[in-house]
Amino acid sequence: MALLPRSAREFGSAQYWERFFRQRGPRAFEWYGGYPQLCAALHKYVRPRDKVLVVGCGNSELSEQMYDVGFQDIVNVDISEVVINQMRERNTHKRPKMSYLLMDMLQMDFQDSRFQVVLDKGTLDAILVDEEEATLERVDRMFAEISRVLQVGGRYLCISLAQAHVVKKAVDYFSREGWMVRIHQLSVSEDEVDHQQFVLPVFIYVMTKFKKIPGAVLQILEICTEEKDKPVRVESVEQLVEAVKERQMYAVLRSQLNKSPSTGQVSLDLCDADSGKPRYTLHVVDSPAVKASRDNHFAIFIIPQGRETEWLFGTEAGRKQLAASAGYRRLITVALHRDEHYAGMEGIQAQLSGKVMELAPPGLPAHQQVPFLSVGGDIGVRTVQHRDTSAMSGEYVIEDVKGDHMCYFRRLIFLSNRNVVQSEARLLPSATPKGQKKRRKDKKKQVSSSPEASRPSAGQAVDRSYLCCEHHKAMVAGLALLRNPELLPGAQLSVLVIGLGGGSLPLFIHEYFRQARVETVEIDPAMLEVATRWFGFSQGDRMTVHLSDGLAHVANLAAAEAPAQYNAVMFDVDSKDPSLGMSCPPPAFVEKSFLEKVRTILVPDGVFVLNLVCRDSLLKDSVLATLKEVFPLVYARRIEGEVNEILFSQLHPEGKLAAPELLETARALEMTLRRPGQAWDSSCVLADVLAAVQIV
Repeated sequence: MALLPRSAREFGSAQYWERFFRQRGPRAFEWYGGYPQLCAALHKYVRPRDKVLVVGCGNSELSEQMYDVGFQDIVNVDISEVVINQMRERNTHKRPKMSYLLMDMLQMDFQDSRFQVVLDKGTLDAILVDEEEATLERVDRMFAEISRVLQVGGRYLCISLAQAHVVKKAVDYFSREGWMVRIHQLSVSEDEVDHQQFVLPVFIYVMTKFKKIPGAVLQILEICTEEKDKPVRVESVEQLVEAVKERQMYAVLRSQLNKSPSTGQVSLDLCDADSGKPRYTLHVVDSPAVKASRDNHFAIFIIPQGRETEWLFGTEAGRKQLAASAGYRRLITVALHRDEHYAGMEGIQAQLSGKVMELAPPGLPAHQQVPFLSVGGDIGVRTVQHRDTSAMSGEYVIEDVKGDHMCYFRRLIFLSNRNVVQSEARLLPSATPKGQKKRRKDKKKQVSSSPEASRPSAGQAVDRSYLCCEHHKAMVAGLALLRNPELLPGAQLSVLVIGLGGGSLPLFIHEYFRQARVETVEIDPAMLEVATRWFGFSQGDRMTVHLSDGLAHVANLAAAEAPAQYNAVMFDVDSKDPSLGMSCPPPAFVEKSFLEKVRTILVPDGVFVLNLVCRDSLLKDSVLATLKEVFPLVYARRIEGEVNEILFSQLHPEGKLAAPELLETARALEMTLRRPGQAWDSSCVLADVLAAVQIV
């Protein structure tokens, strides 16, 4: 039986609906659910004494069920004579106070202000099938008639799937008329999820008629989602449409996850209802290879604040490894956003429980206890010490986060790429946290051992012996290629670093290579202030910063009558263009003509060190090919768990070091750097760093 129209336009045709109801017979056809699914919302907006008009009633049982629970002043209209006769025959004796009228709702016979409620279940969706002029004119006539027959203070309740063009048209029209507009999402019970008619959620537009005041602009737009009864005010039609779209996308995601395990990783943001800002970022990770047991179906992992950028938590491969090692078939990782306040693990659990349970895997046993996991059992500590905006780098923050073993780390993060740590330094322990006085010895037992008691202060000293970034360790280890390691700490080395950031790399070289002269080039003056104020950086006789474009600075050096000569040139500069497949360095820094300028300022046995971050394999191959045209000898060191690859380039291929010789040179260099009286990070083993180096 062909009950679907040949085209969407037929939904507005009386002939189509005549044929539909004649073929279907008296069996009820329920668009978007029946009374059990709609009653909770309807009871909010319809009073038993209200005069109710149902437009496009069809043969739905909704009016009958409303009548039976006390809403008896109901008038139903439809353009199908067949369905009106069917419904009259079915209800004349059972429900004598309810009427069914054959009427076109675009031109109704009722007097003005006849009703307190107009109820529309799917009728607007059936008419507004496209945005052609004729269709929009029909909808305008429909809205005008609804407005005419409604009293001031009355409500037009439109039950809809809320397609974007439908929402926008309805909200635009009635908000311009000065009506209050609220979009209310219908709740769906867990038992109904797998059996609901539509993947998309069903909404009710609640349009409340206000008396229009000439010249006054009144726009009240709200959304009320299923998990929160309190309406949320939005500022524009576009925001309201976007809020509906987000709920629809979430429903589609939920449906997909309920049908089968995710082959990839699905992510979504949960936003604060009042501010609209993301509060949680969720990643759903399925591990089909994990053997199922009674207790390992599902878990939620709370990533401690500030650690969402770590490989294990911040990359797809890392989260996959985390899920497998945790031993759950589905793991949801939850990242906590900066500038949001969290009331501990219990508060997060209470806030998230309802929403994450909607993403549970199919087949989860009823009343299954779902564990919330974390590292160390807490949500970590994140303190934003400073926030500012650079004209060149955009908005940035300086924040302190707690790592393992109660160590704190200071980070520079550009908010244009908030998932990447631009610079990082470990903070030295502070005997007395800021704002606290030393306590008497006899009161030691009263001192709190919580993370709050050991939080760092803004001016706390940076540990200059510790390189947080693995690629910085590799760049330092590359200096072993300069040979004669026993002479390096005291040798008159000249090092040029392009890109300052927090200053950790040039600062380390300055501290440990005692006679080295380090020049750093930084294009952004704000970053020099950041490095100096927040990361312990300072200039002196052996440390100079040039505020200049790195491209121009190197070009000027190379063009000088007697070009400067450096033992090492290091590029650690990021790109500000996120659309490129290479985020470090900017493409101009690896063009052949520029690399030839770098070669000009390098001593014959010097080393050029490049931090390359390139996700585009073809682009990466092109960079390597260009590099080898200029520098015949190129070593490469991949940074495990990161995209970074450190490239060491030299001018003379006959000087290449075999692996054993390179490792021995690295060991010798480390021994000379680890001199008595100066701290050394035991995790920085230069030979281990270079063990994975390969000649390209």
